[in-house]
Order: sequence, then C-alpha cells, then structure tokens
Amino acid sequence: MKIEEGYMPFHGFQTYYRIVGEPNPDKAPLLLIHGGPGSSHNYFELMDDYAETGRQLIMYDQVGCGKSSLPDDPVVYVKETWANELIALRQYLHLDEVHMLGQSWGGMLEMYYLTEFDPQGIKSVMIDGSPASIKLWTQEQHRLISYLSYEDREAIAEAERTGNFSGPKYLAANDRYMERYCWDDPDENSPEPLRRPTNGKRASLIAEGPNEFTENGTISDFDVTDQLHKIHVPTLVTSGTDDLCTPLVAKSVYDHIPGAKWHLFANSRHLALLDQHDEFIGVLDQWLHDND
Repeated sequence: MKIEEGYMPFHGFQTYYRIVGEPNPDKAPLLLIHGGPGSSHNYFELMDDYAETGRQLIMYDQVGCGKSSLPDDPVVYVKETWANELIALRQYLHLDEVHMLGQSWGGMLEMYYLTEFDPQGIKSVMIDGSPASIKLWTQEQHRLISYLSYEDREAIAEAERTGNFSGPKYLAANDRYMERYCWDDPDENSPEPLRRPTNGKRASLIAEGPNEFTENGTISDFDVTDQLHKIHVPTLVTSGTDDLCTPLVAKSVYDHIPGAKWHLFANSRHLALLDQHDEFIGVLDQWLHDND
C-alpha cells in the first residue's frame, strides 16, 4: 500500500499528515481525527489494513501533538486553533468530499466544526466516544470513580482537594482508573504504534487539565449540546460499555442529532478500535458503504 507523509504549513507551524492508499472515485476518503487534546494519529495506524478495501485513509497530528509543531505559547491550545487547522487541512489536501471519524476529543472537534462552520462536502461523520458537554463528562467520570477501590477513591479525592496530582497514591489510582475505562499503559506486548510517544503532554494539560475528571483547561466549558440539531449529515455515534464515554454521555449526543444512529460496543473501553478491532472495522465499513 502506498503511504504518503507530509507537512502542511499552518499559522507559522507545521501540521504532519499521513495518507494511506490511493484515491478512489467510488469511495470518498476517510479523514481520521485523533483524541486528546494531546494524543496523536498513532493509534489510527491500527487501521492501515482497512485501506486495502480501496478507501483512502487520511490521518494527521493536531498542532501540539505527535510529529506536528509543539508550540510553547499556551494561547495556541484552544478549540478554535484545531478547528481552523481542520479547515485548512481539507483545503490543503483537496478533501472536497470526505467521511470523517473523530475519536474522543476528535469527535468533540467534529461536533464543534459541524455546528459552528456548517462545512460542505461531508458525506458522513462517526463520533466515537465523545461528549457534547464537558460538565456531563466530569459528572460521569466521578460516577465511574465510585466503582474503584476505597483506597483509590480516597487517593483521587485527596488529589482533587489539594490540587496535588503528583503523589504516588494518586498516580497509581489514576493508572488503575484509566486501565479500567480507557486503555492499558503500553508495554512491550502492545501494538508498535501505541508504544510511540504522542508528544502531547503540554497540549493535554493546557486544554484539558491534569486528568479526565478535573477538567480545568481551555476546553473545560465545552458544551455544544444545544447546537447539535444543526448537524444535517449522516451521523453514527459509537461508544463502549466500559468506556470513559459512558452510555449516558453517548446518548446525550445521539439524542440531539437528527437521524443519528448509535452503536454500543460490548466489552470495550475508550478505544473500541483496540478492544473490539474486528467489530469496529465491520461497523465502520458498513456505515461508510451505506453513506458513500
């Protein structure tokens, strides 16, 4: 398979992109938008084989992440920057007609892009494990924390009370929370793309905050719930039964988008692409086929 890598100039920075496969007039390309803020395209490389179906895959690292520029200036790390970068990337790569899949923060970015900018040429969107409201997200994270051990609950509560998120008990508790609802810490047995650094710690801390349940960064007031009715393209909401994006969070997105569909992956955490890979690819393939 052909793999093309390159960089797009953007606001004095560089945005890394990676294209897998060839253009196909019968199948619009799939643009993949990673999570975080502060993750990278890396985990989307687990989808490379899907390009063998004849559908071109396009992935990229948002500014502040991966192989893209890593600015020091905190004013860069806001949703408007990443939305304008998405707009610029579509223009730069001539993605006049495209399907989009956004995972976690990537799905939030999709929702903001669709409701704020009313873009043209979007054939369908998949919103994978994404909240429309950070307030609801943090409420649900605290509910998930209630299922942890007493010791882990206390360690997290103490970190939140003091604002000290560096203690060993808190760090161990947060690791166990993330392993239960997000994904395992990469080790030598993990797929190679997951072992690579995302280079997004600064972006994550500035935009989100110290963790998934203490959202005090630049996106902490994110809430597009009341704007979701503006989305007029075919939309598939997906989430896992054991996901940071709880069924309530996913349903709050699904309920507000006219004509949306929802697929719940059993036995999946925050990355069904990893936990339920074959089912994820099957659901995605059928969705794209139905909306080409």
